Amino acid sequence: MSSPRAEVTLASSELHLQLPDGRSRWIDLDGVDAEVTDAAYRRRFVRMLSLDRRGERLALITPPDHAAIAPRVAHLPAAPEDAVVVEDEPWQVVSDWIEGGGRLAGWTVAELARLATIATPPFALIIGEVAAQLAAEMVWERGGPLRGGAALTDSLQPLQAAARTSQRAAEALVAALAACAVLRHRRRGGGL
Repeated sequence: MSSPRAEVTLASSELHLQLPDGRSRWIDLDGVDAEVTDAAYRRRFVRMLSLDRRGERLALITPPDHAAIAPRVAHLPAAPEDAVVVEDEPWQVVSDWIEGGGRLAGWTVAELARLATIATPPFALIIGEVAAQLAAEMVWERGGPLRGGAALTDSLQPLQAAARTSQRAAEALVAALAACAVLRHRRRGGGL
């Protein structure tokens, strides 16, 4: 039997959940204590992200119907009954974001593309601008008289792929392409 899934939306410092019963829930991520563990939920193995901020607790788990049965000899912590079930990919993106301290620095274009798929519209635009800067750095790093040098848009390929299936990633791609146009103009010596 399939467990109902919550929809996840991530702002830079807030996590919004649209629960299957129509309610919504959010938690401010500033100052949140987070822990990722293996857990058991209704006798199934799950990955659990526990968030605690000033007494407000939230547990996000991967779908138990995708997991193996947890034997009783496996001494795993039990996920709370009110744990929110989230699809594997959004769960991993949220976990990576929180464990990384909620910073875009050090992320690849592919990781930014994954993040954009669950971002709020304003955050998706910021992600796109950061992806453009990263793509520009990759291109300029490879450029030179004896190097092949790729086009800026080629460096954004993971974001282009994500934009085919995600509205937010498409918005991030538009922001990235606009930022690339400005960066190209500046690189050629043009001013604003």
